[in-house]
Amino acid sequence: MPIDPRTPVLIGYGQVNQRTEDPSVEPVDLMAAAAREAADPRVLEAVDAVRVVNLLSWRYRDPGLLLAQRIGAAKAATRYTGIGGNVPQTLVNLACLDIQQGRNDVVLIAGAETWRSRTRTRAAGNKMHGTRQDESVPMAPGSDENMPMAGPGDLKIGLDRPAYVYPMFETAVRIAAGETPDEHRRRIGELWAQFSAVAAGNPHAWSQEARTAEEIYEPSPKNRMVSWPYTKLMNSNNMVDQGAVLILTSVEKAQYLQIPSERWVFPYAGADAHDTYAIGERAEFHASPAIRIAGTRALELAGAGVDDMDLIDVYSCFPSAVQVAARELGLPVGDPDRPLTVTGGLTFAGGPWNNYVTHSIATMAEQLIARPGTRGLITANGGYLTKHSFGVYGTEPPTHEFRWEEVQSEVDAEPTRTALVDWSGVGTVETWTTPVDRDGNPEKAFLAVRTPEDARVLAVITDPAGAETTVRDDIAGAQVRVEEDGTASLV
Repeated sequence: MPIDPRTPVLIGYGQVNQRTEDPSVEPVDLMAAAAREAADPRVLEAVDAVRVVNLLSWRYRDPGLLLAQRIGAAKAATRYTGIGGNVPQTLVNLACLDIQQGRNDVVLIAGAETWRSRTRTRAAGNKMHGTRQDESVPMAPGSDENMPMAGPGDLKIGLDRPAYVYPMFETAVRIAAGETPDEHRRRIGELWAQFSAVAAGNPHAWSQEARTAEEIYEPSPKNRMVSWPYTKLMNSNNMVDQGAVLILTSVEKAQYLQIPSERWVFPYAGADAHDTYAIGERAEFHASPAIRIAGTRALELAGAGVDDMDLIDVYSCFPSAVQVAARELGLPVGDPDRPLTVTGGLTFAGGPWNNYVTHSIATMAEQLIARPGTRGLITANGGYLTKHSFGVYGTEPPTHEFRWEEVQSEVDAEPTRTALVDWSGVGTVETWTTPVDRDGNPEKAFLAVRTPEDARVLAVITDPAGAETTVRDDIAGAQVRVEEDGTASLV
């Protein structure tokens, strides 16, 4: 069966790590280096669209324009994205549609961060050096597409960062599984040890030191507790200088550019959706209707099931994200024959803010072409298990056109929960997390509380003794008094 010449194909995938702190190296430098790893100058000059994943370590008016200039893509249109770890896979999905429908011929997707150099340079009292575009340069299209990260209930109590929210999800996962705190910490330590082992064999991983489960879940001077039950080695590692690039084109253009077909990876299908933006409105903290519905739909559009996937990379900012996604997609956790990562995850392979999935897709492509005839699944997550994107890839030419759906209407039909902001009374503890200081002392405890009417209110224990109780005891289902200002105390 002849292949449609407009069939999208991934032909370039490059990754770079900068391990030496250098204040003169900026994100666009790493993107340009990754682009050169992905393709030769002849291909780069043919790029007609440059789409850059949102950057946090440097501000450009139009980073895609700078990158296009660096790689010689003189006629490339540019785009800059909003914030979210889902963005790279969403960009691939949209690029495939653009190529398939003839709007573009060669699309380059790029992202990079120099967060490690930035942080350490500033800590030393010095300044980063980098390109500053004149105000005459128009802002890149799409740069204001950002999603809300917190609702009024979250903001009221200071529940304002991933390192607080994801461990709350983790405790909910534990309670739903019926495990004791110690049993659960050991189990997620074993899961993360498997990810660490994968990173140890990934030449692009930031950390290639294999860690044991005990090293990961037990607090130590080099692995302090951050917010129970997560130690530092259960958190995403953003202290990296990394860049990655993907290049997609049509089969027709790939042949014209003389790209060997053994380097081709075909995106078969994709899907996108989001859960409720306000975490207080989630029906359950251990579930994600958007992952279940959109992930299943991407596989259906590819004509495959999850068991047909030879390789998988589940978005892995924190262990809870992996477990929730695995549960929703029907993936076994800890299978030695099919780990849930090809990279090693954001703790070990590196978590360059919004750009991790550009790396995971590049690594997936490398592993697929090393094993012709195989297929892989990529999952991507932005926010607090909020925005989700999926892609199915393989080396065999597809038997159908690239397929994509946004399944938001189906997700929106799923049950949600009433979230209360100004509520007082006695409820029961649904889940919680306890941030600790650098000496390991509990500072406070964030709680999700079910009211007698089965609504939810978010609250915080500010008393250190009360916070200590939430670490010492399993308070699942305990009664708690919530005041109108959001503070709480165990009854």
